[in-house]
Amino acid sequence: MSAFCMEKLSQKYQFKTILTGIAFSPNLRANLFEAIRLSSFFRAKLILVHVGEKTVQKTEVLDLIMSEFEEERDQIDMVWEQGNPVKIILDACHSFNVDLLIIGALQREQLFKYYLGSIARKLTRKAPCSVLLLIKPSVQRNPCKHIVVNGLEDPKTKETIHLSFHVGNRLGVNKITIVDEISQNEVHVVVNDDRSLRKATLVRERINKRETSRVYDLIEGIPEDLKTGINIKMQSIFGRRGYSIGHYAKVARADLLVMNAPTKTALIDRIFPHDLEYILSEIPTDVLIIK
Repeated sequence: MSAFCMEKLSQKYQFKTILTGIAFSPNLRANLFEAIRLSSFFRAKLILVHVGEKTVQKTEVLDLIMSEFEEERDQIDMVWEQGNPVKIILDACHSFNVDLLIIGALQREQLFKYYLGSIARKLTRKAPCSVLLLIKPSVQRNPCKHIVVNGLEDPKTKETIHLSFHVGNRLGVNKITIVDEISQNEVHVVVNDDRSLRKATLVRERINKRETSRVYDLIEGIPEDLKTGINIKMQSIFGRRGYSIGHYAKVARADLLVMNAPTKTALIDRIFPHDLEYILSEIPTDVLIIK
């Protein structure tokens, strides 16, 4: 591939414009720090949207926090709108040609369980761009060291994996695990004795070898400079899609889980929950959904 083609391919996977909605809550400072840090890492323009009345008090609070980011101020725009939060943010995503929408997840009271409210769920499903769900925004940066990305057989997976390496390169991760979720139905063997157990084991090994080869071919097309310094692991797991990789990301203590967005069809409202509802209802870590 020529250097020109490689450059065009690289540009395709860049987040050039990032948008996040802000609320004047106790998490405001942490949310702003995270959004500004990410826009800096990706060298992107940042759009801040507040759905509500613009007041002198709010402006002063925002200016005080933003004073800590004088170098980044030129790359940050503030939008004040009143109305339906979902419509306003979605319209802003279209108007500003946004590549990445950042949404904060909530922790259930007295439980270490993160979930999305109804507004965040609607934004996640309807956003015309990729979506990043943050569960624990922090003023001090928590380094992203390990990314788990889905490797399922899907036309979007190649782009998702490529973008994961681009993100990993910008965030300085040292490990990326590509997880292929395989349905238990593919084994097609009922285990009820030693013979059937051996047969099921052989079938699993064949499927695992086939899927590993397929994922390896996807990785080969990624530029070497994006893979430098990153430990690449491939992992096949048998189980229900969405739940299995979410559980794996939690157990592996991943800092970021990267997933394909569901294919947009007439059945989107029914298909989407089956693939990602587990992750959206109990978010295991920060989640990036690629669209």
